[in-house]
Amino acid sequence: MKPLDPRLLTYARATRVYLAATVVLGAAQAALLIAQAVLLANAITAVFLDGDSLAVAGVLPLIAVVAARAMVAWLQEVAAARSAASVKSELRRRLLAHLAALGPSHRRPAGEVAALAGHGLDALDAYFARYLPQLVLAVLVPGILLVRLLPADLIATVTIAVTLPLIPLFMALVGLHTEERNRRQFRLLARLSHHFLDVIAGLPTLKLFGRARAQAGIIRRISDEQREQTMRTLRTAFLSSLVLELLATLSVALVAVGIGLRLVSGNLDLATALMVLILAPEAYRPLREVGANYHASAEGLAAAAEVFAVLETPLPVSRSASPPAGEILFEDVEVRFAGRSEPALRLTTTIEPGTVVALTGASGCGKSTALNVLLGFVTPSSGRVLVGGVPMSDFDLAAWRCQIAWVPQRPHLFASSVYANIALDRSGDVEAAARLAGADGFIRELPDGYDTLLGDSGTGLSAGQRQRIALARAFLRDAPIVLLDEPTANLDAGTAAEVMDAIRRLARGRTVLIAAHRPELIALADREIRLSGSFVTAGVS
Repeated sequence: MKPLDPRLLTYARATRVYLAATVVLGAAQAALLIAQAVLLANAITAVFLDGDSLAVAGVLPLIAVVAARAMVAWLQEVAAARSAASVKSELRRRLLAHLAALGPSHRRPAGEVAALAGHGLDALDAYFARYLPQLVLAVLVPGILLVRLLPADLIATVTIAVTLPLIPLFMALVGLHTEERNRRQFRLLARLSHHFLDVIAGLPTLKLFGRARAQAGIIRRISDEQREQTMRTLRTAFLSSLVLELLATLSVALVAVGIGLRLVSGNLDLATALMVLILAPEAYRPLREVGANYHASAEGLAAAAEVFAVLETPLPVSRSASPPAGEILFEDVEVRFAGRSEPALRLTTTIEPGTVVALTGASGCGKSTALNVLLGFVTPSSGRVLVGGVPMSDFDLAAWRCQIAWVPQRPHLFASSVYANIALDRSGDVEAAARLAGADGFIRELPDGYDTLLGDSGTGLSAGQRQRIALARAFLRDAPIVLLDEPTANLDAGTAAEVMDAIRRLARGRTVLIAAHRPELIALADREIRLSGSFVTAGVS
């Protein structure tokens, strides 16, 4: 693991300010440490050699230096806390914005994203509060102390300079061993979070088919794996800290023996010997604490690395050309995904404005992929899509998507009011859109009508009601192009008929593409395009 991932400087500007503050405060800490050692050595020498009692005038500077060191340490903690909060907030915003821009074709499991944006980034607190300050101090403090010790005691300075590099050497060896363990621990946590979220979402179905206990066993097994991995990581952390502490202690003892021999032989005065003995452990302490805090920060940096992997995923290319109106042409479009030997979509066809087209075929033939290509979420591996004779690759994607209303197979509803779920911060006649979608009747029967609060994912509504809420969104958007992905899937015949009535009203005067399986839904279309593994051209139903 790198001491400081340079991508933190790229994606989190607050890191730069914090690093500058840490350097300044670290230098102040080193200067105050030297002042404290000199004052303390002189005070002890005055008592034992000169027989002077500790006068108030001699104690006050020492108290002032100790208070100043405490103030600098407090400022470091404050700067670390504020910087960590700012960095986490910025990384979370960038992560969620990037995932939204990538679209559903690149989405990660919800549990993994929750673990990454939540607990994972929270672990950066230890990195900023403990590891990074000590990393700066590990460079500044030994260097400043060696400069001060050099004119006072050459032998002790050389001894410290020779033994200091041994600590980072052993630390690097330990880091190579533990880095992969920390990454594995975080991946197990993300896997556990995702699986647990899936089980909670599907708990009613699991109970219905008597599979709840089996899933509990799977969660228990993954939890045990995560616990064992955590204990192995902690064991390595404790052992590595022991090695570093032992090495630092032996190095300080070596310095102390040399000082003692020269002090007895009269080649070193007591004040200098005391100052060196006070400063020698302080030269090793920042390096020891870097090793001790390394493991506390490892999980946070592992999570940050996962965030950077998402942020470095290229976004769909967006140009500045305004999308024109006109026919939609799929020209030898082929889409391939990593890990699949066969193409996910092969299509050549023309879709005239104002027509309703049904995309049909077996599951996995590319119906949803074709819709994602039109939405700009998937870039064709070869071929191109033209609208009004202009390639989609030249479009401003944000402007193009404003001309599309998309109704997915499982529309997502937010934990908010019914009104807000239809409006989605858009102005317009929400109730009129709901009436056109056939949703106004059941909405008014809800306890608070349009002000009724829904649970996350539309808890409180049936699948058919959620689908009609999604269609109401499409009516309110009033876009010239409508994309429907299996809008009647998992609905009973009566509810599906109501949804299809709403689709007929929505299709008037618009270009509509429907990914469909049901014969009655296909019958709504003017044309049917049956997709398969080979290049497909339009067939007429």
